[in-house]
Amino acid sequence: MEQEERLWRYKRPAALAFARANNLNKVVLENPEASLGIVTTGKAHLDLMQAFEDMGIDEGQAKQLGIRILKVGMTYPLDVPGIQEFARGLDTLLVLEEKRSLMEVQLKEELYNVHVKDPSFPRILGKVDEHDQPLMPAYGELSPAIVAQVLGFVLGDDKLGERGRYRLMRLNALSQRISQQAGSSVSRLPMFCAGCPHNRSTKVPEGSRALAGIGCHYMAQWLDRETFTFTQMGAEGVNWVGQAPFTSEKHVFVNLGDGTYFHSGILAIRASVAAKVNITYKILFNDAVAMTGGQPHDGELAPDMICRQVLAEGVQKVVLVMDNPDKYKGALSFPAEVEIRHRDYMPAVMEELREVEGCTVIIYDQTCATELRRKRKRGLLPQAEGRPFINELVCEGCGDCVQQSSCIAVEKVATALGDKRRVNQTGCNQDLSCINGFCPSFVTVKGGRLAKGAGVGDVLRTEADKLSAPQLPALGEPFNFLVTGVGGTGVVTIGALLAMAAHIEGKACSTLDQTGLAQKGGAVYSHIRFAAKPDALQAVRISDGRADALMACDLIAAGNLAACLAKLDETHSRAVVNTHLSPTAATVLGREDAHSPQAVLDTLSNAVCELESVEAHRLTKLALGDTLAANIFMLGFAWQKGLLPLSQESLLQAIELNGVAVEGNLQGFAAGRLAAADSKTLNKLLAHDQVPVALPQGLEEVVAHRVKHLTGYQNTELAQRYQNLVDKVKAAEVLKVPGNLKLAEIVARNYAKLLAYKDEYEVARLYTDGRFTQSLQENFSGEIELEFNLAPPLLARFDKVLGRPRKMKFGGWMFKAFGVLARLKFLRGTVLDVFGYTAERRMERALISEYEELVDKVMGELNAQNHAAAIDLLNYPEEIRGYGHVKEANLEKARQQRDVALTRFENPVRDIKRASEVEVFDPANAQQVG
Repeated sequence: MEQEERLWRYKRPAALAFARANNLNKVVLENPEASLGIVTTGKAHLDLMQAFEDMGIDEGQAKQLGIRILKVGMTYPLDVPGIQEFARGLDTLLVLEEKRSLMEVQLKEELYNVHVKDPSFPRILGKVDEHDQPLMPAYGELSPAIVAQVLGFVLGDDKLGERGRYRLMRLNALSQRISQQAGSSVSRLPMFCAGCPHNRSTKVPEGSRALAGIGCHYMAQWLDRETFTFTQMGAEGVNWVGQAPFTSEKHVFVNLGDGTYFHSGILAIRASVAAKVNITYKILFNDAVAMTGGQPHDGELAPDMICRQVLAEGVQKVVLVMDNPDKYKGALSFPAEVEIRHRDYMPAVMEELREVEGCTVIIYDQTCATELRRKRKRGLLPQAEGRPFINELVCEGCGDCVQQSSCIAVEKVATALGDKRRVNQTGCNQDLSCINGFCPSFVTVKGGRLAKGAGVGDVLRTEADKLSAPQLPALGEPFNFLVTGVGGTGVVTIGALLAMAAHIEGKACSTLDQTGLAQKGGAVYSHIRFAAKPDALQAVRISDGRADALMACDLIAAGNLAACLAKLDETHSRAVVNTHLSPTAATVLGREDAHSPQAVLDTLSNAVCELESVEAHRLTKLALGDTLAANIFMLGFAWQKGLLPLSQESLLQAIELNGVAVEGNLQGFAAGRLAAADSKTLNKLLAHDQVPVALPQGLEEVVAHRVKHLTGYQNTELAQRYQNLVDKVKAAEVLKVPGNLKLAEIVARNYAKLLAYKDEYEVARLYTDGRFTQSLQENFSGEIELEFNLAPPLLARFDKVLGRPRKMKFGGWMFKAFGVLARLKFLRGTVLDVFGYTAERRMERALISEYEELVDKVMGELNAQNHAAAIDLLNYPEEIRGYGHVKEANLEKARQQRDVALTRFENPVRDIKRASEVEVFDPANAQQVG
């Protein structure tokens, strides 16, 4: 009670006296004739000043409009008597502050009934107007655009100047345009790094769910991991303590990082033990506080310590899961009751522990992939033993490698034979879990180094120096430059380079990087503002509709409505766009989005007055041998298009001062300039490789490609068998559905796929026909050794725990074996084909006959009404991908789709009726179903 009295009787008045004595609350615009007083603080003051600038309101015009401004330096406790003096004689007092009201409620509380003493005291506006109607949001972010619209409401359009009225008109037009746009249908969600332990550790068995907390594992909530809700640090799983008694659900998993465990997570485990709930904590021991920069733990922590601690707390069972079970032999001493398993058995361990009563713990031991990469780069750890590499010719595109690894470095690649998978060697952290995919296309490359193409970088700068300099924007007003990109690719570096170049020229520059979880491959937005003098810059964030230029290093990020499109104005904004699409988490995980790059380009085109697009990644790769300088390429492209108010000399000097990959970045900048101003010269330099290989399109191209493929696969007889069936379908389709060859093309693609099933002979041929060796040479240099990861049906051991055969490792001698096997392809389908007697091969041959019979049936009954259903029906083999048990599972799904399509094909009238009828519920007829 004495402390309470001291607080309110002495300390609070002392704080107010301190604020008055030190003039913390300053009148920044005095105006004896004012009728509108504006009380601001912090960022809200910058937003007000930026709104003034956007509306063309300088100090003189502000006084003419009757405005007086107070900037509050101490928002609590508020010096109400001082503000009362500031407000004397005003008609309106407008309070601008972020988020929920703090100053506004104090003013209204202190000044309630003030009219008894001072009837002239103004009305107070803030989050609500005088009628308690919303005026400014109490959530999200206050912005100059919102402030401008509030000023228009308070002052009235008739009092504003021409520029102010124009600004409000453009904001209204922008709002209407945004409301009519959907933006990009694909969002660039952050994703676990390549090789991250969370890629595998955050999965849960079917029928289970997990809870999230603080750490990188938070992202599991949007990655199809059955992970829901999160808590503050140290409360992981405590929400289950409250839920458990009131639900029929028996058990949950909880993700917990070792940094959080050390900080306070052990208390959550203690609470769960005390509450006797059925819960399994999955503690990731990755030896770093990874999410916030890879710092070491606050104190000593090791896996054996965690084991002893949680057992002492009363945990029922502890299992240590590791990428290398022998890692700690002789170094750490684990309690006898702790079981140590390989990480491949993580699913089985989870299924076992979810049946144990009480609190259990799984310690998943694997180093953070990013920290592992950094330490290897700095020589603190030895290099990994090998790199995974995919023979795209052998790959079926089934995605089982992604199912096993969830790794974003395993990317989709479009080929003439459909979508396949490719390891992005630049992004790969050599975790090697992708080789567990049940597929013979994976090899481990040991030794050597990643190859860097020759490129033409040495002549780029010479050619670029011949170009004329563009006309650069003037800085009579601040110039706003918006950059979009992908986290981890150097987008923030662009802002730093531009800020340094501005500093070299003596110009003012502010940068704001919106990153969030962008370091995990999410979207990055950099707001870069230039001005002749520092006092011309107010808010660091670019106002809605005020971006003068957009440099979109990533097309998907550029399609975001709020973060990018809202900043553009079709009357003055200009844009340069990189059309390369980096893979998203959704595509890597097989969660396809209906995404059209052209749709995003069209949306951007409608949002700006001028748009230029360029294939930055492809051109950078051809020019320099890799894509590391793609963003610098875009910078050179944008500068040459006149989108930067900086000289080339200062930009080049900033690149040199940065001191990282200087020559490559200078060459990338020159390549961008050439692409913008003299693409013919750049194309001439890259002529040997400029035109990308086109995929076969249309019936004729597809048939020609598949005939050649089937001839190499077996012989001309098989190719002729293929040609005959396709010709038959083409003739029937032309006759029954004139002017349409879609069905014939569908059959041309799928029939060839069934005929050329990948048996042992074909896999061997695709390894030894020269194309695989060429791809190795393109990706690696130096002396390399190959290790093949295979599961031969006659040799591979079936793992009952994993539920699949275990892959075996074979040395480089397999090349010779493949060579012999490839020459034996003439045995395929004969009595001497020892592989042809397996159930998988019999199934594949049966599928060919089954498809031929189905084609005959469809051709006999084909008409215009069932044509669309026929396409769906005969396209079902497209879903039959993979090898072994993966192929069997996909076949089952494909047959289900086939049966549905067959029903539609055989009942076209009913199908058309179902698709076209619209039934409306009639309240007068309660029996009708709408």
